[in-house]
Amino acid sequence: MMRRKINWLLTAVQIGLLTWSGTTLAADQVYVANEGADTVSVLDAASLKTLTNVHVGKMPHNVQVSPDGKLVWVTNNGEPDHAADVSAHKGMAQGDHDAMGKPGAIWAIDTATNAVVAKVPVGMHPAHVVVSPDGRLAYVTNGGDNTVTVIDTAARSHVATIPVGQFPHGLRFSPDGKEVYVANLKGGTVSVIDTASQKEVAQVPVGKGPAQTGFTPDGRLAFASLSGENAIAVIDPATRKVIRKVTVGTVPIQLYATPDSRTILVANQGTRKMPGKTVSMIDLETFKVVKTVVTGAGAHGVVVDREGRYAYVTNIYANSVSVLDVKDRKVTKTVPVGKAPNGISVTP
Repeated sequence: MMRRKINWLLTAVQIGLLTWSGTTLAADQVYVANEGADTVSVLDAASLKTLTNVHVGKMPHNVQVSPDGKLVWVTNNGEPDHAADVSAHKGMAQGDHDAMGKPGAIWAIDTATNAVVAKVPVGMHPAHVVVSPDGRLAYVTNGGDNTVTVIDTAARSHVATIPVGQFPHGLRFSPDGKEVYVANLKGGTVSVIDTASQKEVAQVPVGKGPAQTGFTPDGRLAFASLSGENAIAVIDPATRKVIRKVTVGTVPIQLYATPDSRTILVANQGTRKMPGKTVSMIDLETFKVVKTVVTGAGAHGVVVDREGRYAYVTNIYANSVSVLDVKDRKVTKTVPVGKAPNGISVTP
C-alpha cells in the first residue's frame, strides 16, 4: 500500500513538472515597438496572439528584452502627446529617419506585469537599444547627436556618453561582450566601441546607409545592412575590415543570425512607394542567398528565437508581424499588430 502511494506521488510530481515545463514554454513572448501607435505589443510566441498592448512614450522605435528576460527596454521620444499628429511620421523611408529635434528616453517594461517601471532620459532621437550579455549595461544610439548613451540597468542612471559616427542607428554586442558595433546610417561606417574603456576605438568603412549590425554567435563574422546599396557587408571582426558584400532585396534594414551561426536573415523593407516584402536567407558558408521568403509590406525588424526554429518579422507598412519557420524557409502565420511596427525582440 505504501509503495503504491509513493508511486502515485512520484507520478503526480512528474506530471506537475511536465505541466510546469509546458507553461514555461508557452510563456515565451515577442515584443513589438509600434512606432505609429505609441505602444509595445506583447505577443504569445507560440500562437502569435496579442496578450496586451503597453502604452509607452512617443514613437517607440526599438525594443530589447534583457538577458534574464525580466525587463524590456524601449527607445522613444519621451512622454506621449496624443494631441500631436503621430501619423505624420513616415517610418524609415530609404533607410533613414528624420531627427526629432529633442531629447528622448528609454523606458523599461516589467515582463511579469507588463507595467512601465523606469524612464531614463538619453540623447536626441534615440533609435536602438541593446543590453550587455551580463545584463548590467544598456547601450542606446542617439541619432540626433551622434552619440551612444550607456545606462546602468540596475541604478537606471547614466554611465557614459560616447561620440560615434554620423547618425548612429542599429547596434549589437559582440558575443563575448567586449565590443559594440554601431551602424552610422549617414556616415557610411560602423563604429567599434570598447566596452572596458567605453570609447570608440575604430570606425570601419562599410558602404551606403548602414542601418543595423549583427554577429554570428560564434564570433566569426560581423555584419552591417547597407540600406543604400541593397546589400549587406560582411566584416571580419579580427581585422575590422569588410571581406565581402552580398546583394539582397531593396532597402535592407535589420538582420539576425541563427544560433548555429550558419544562416543570417535580412529584412528588406523597400520604400513606402515601393514596399519590399521579403526576408533574404543567406548561407554563411557560401555567402549566397539560398531563399527569399515573402512576409509583408515593409519587412523591417527581424529576430530569431533561442532554438533557431522561428524568426519573427515586423512588416512596417502592413502593420503586422510574420513568423518564419527557419528550417522550412516559409512563413507560417502573419498577424496584425499596432501601426508601423518597427523593432522586435523575443524572450531569451
